[in-house]
Amino acid sequence: MSESVTANLNREAVLQLFRESGALLEGHFRLSSGLHSAGYLQCALVLQHPRHAESLGRALAARLRPLAPTVVLSPAIGGLIIGHEVGRGLGVRAIFAERQDGALTLRRGFSLDPADRVVVIEDVVTTGGSTKETMAVARRAGATVVGAGAVIDRSGGASGLDVPFHALASIVVATHQPDACPMCRAGQPVVKPGSRG
Repeated sequence: MSESVTANLNREAVLQLFRESGALLEGHFRLSSGLHSAGYLQCALVLQHPRHAESLGRALAARLRPLAPTVVLSPAIGGLIIGHEVGRGLGVRAIFAERQDGALTLRRGFSLDPADRVVVIEDVVTTGGSTKETMAVARRAGATVVGAGAVIDRSGGASGLDVPFHALASIVVATHQPDACPMCRAGQPVVKPGSRG
């Protein structure tokens, strides 16, 4: 992938990859955050194509490179592919945290230490909850979290992260608490499309 192609991955180009991959979904969805939404971005449908995963990873790595990270940490399962591609783009390790007894933790022999400068990578950030949880995993291990990134930021700037955050595209799709969801009131069945049941 040439640097010029990677550099041209602006917001519209990223969203076009989602459209071409059938990854912009409309309906009634329960997000990993518990919120309900009429729109959902299924990153896995984009990232299943190695050329898309590579170009998105390189573009995100270019934005994060000034932070001088030494490790990419992603939450399983949604952040795995893009985290790996960002790690490849940065030329650093890419590891992941996964749930054990309901909490994110490092397993499989993965480790971090105080010399590590971590960037946390997600596919989509909505509330910032899983990003913060992943940052806490790194901090408990003694590492320094220097930044975070995502392919899509749908938080509307409200993720509340305490580190520099970079996304390739920001979109705003209305979300609702379940008890105030107009689609629920209309009797429309809710679907849970993400990786966390």
